[in-house]
Amino acid sequence: MEPSTWQRPGLRAALLYAVAASLLGSIVSAVSRLELTRRAVPDAELPDGPVIVVANHTSFADGILLALVGRRLGRSLRLMATGGVFRSGLVGPVVRRLGFIPVLRGTDSAAGSLDAAATALEAGEAVGLFPEGRITRDPQHWPERSKTGAVRLALRTGTPVVPVALVGAHQVVGTSGIVARLLRNTVLRPQVRVAVGEPIDVRRLAGVSGDQPVDDATVRRVADEVMSVLVSQVAELRGEPAPHPAGVPAEALSA
Repeated sequence: MEPSTWQRPGLRAALLYAVAASLLGSIVSAVSRLELTRRAVPDAELPDGPVIVVANHTSFADGILLALVGRRLGRSLRLMATGGVFRSGLVGPVVRRLGFIPVLRGTDSAAGSLDAAATALEAGEAVGLFPEGRITRDPQHWPERSKTGAVRLALRTGTPVVPVALVGAHQVVGTSGIVARLLRNTVLRPQVRVAVGEPIDVRRLAGVSGDQPVDDATVRRVADEVMSVLVSQVAELRGEPAPHPAGVPAEALSA
């Protein structure tokens, strides 16, 4: 499936999404406690119409968790996921039917991922993605500095960005010892705390309107500002200051 060929899922896909969310929700409840606190979550659901939902990335479970958060807030997210997920014989056909969007990094089709996401947004969908582009390499699980794709997509489409902080997901599924950890979690369920922020008007942050072009320096600045909101939510949930307010830079990871 080429990213640019994205088509809006139909009724059968909506039913499949509901069934999958119910099944995965039961599994997640068995191995964790997903908590959307009143203090952190706005009273309203996610906005109607096109919206980009961005989250920090600490675990292989994040995609499922973010999809479940979206469902609790009234939307079925079309997640942008690594191309490897779509090549899986078991999972690939399902996520295609659900309208998920492959991110084919390092290929000629990589730009098509944003084209497909833009098509989904033009259809009024909610698109979910992880702006770091990978699970954080920070040993303390702080978010890395983001890539610029989410902001470029928001500038291109005029879509608001909603930041979602996930804290504790790495305790559900880590990068090693996955089976042992899941078995332990059926007895000692870790808590995953979630904070959902207010929609961010990215064009306003960039100081532009309509199709006015935005230079790379402004895109980078706005990406850091959006990420700083997400990092601050993570810090609030953790109850400690973030060492890097806009995300851990690459040079700090390699230090």
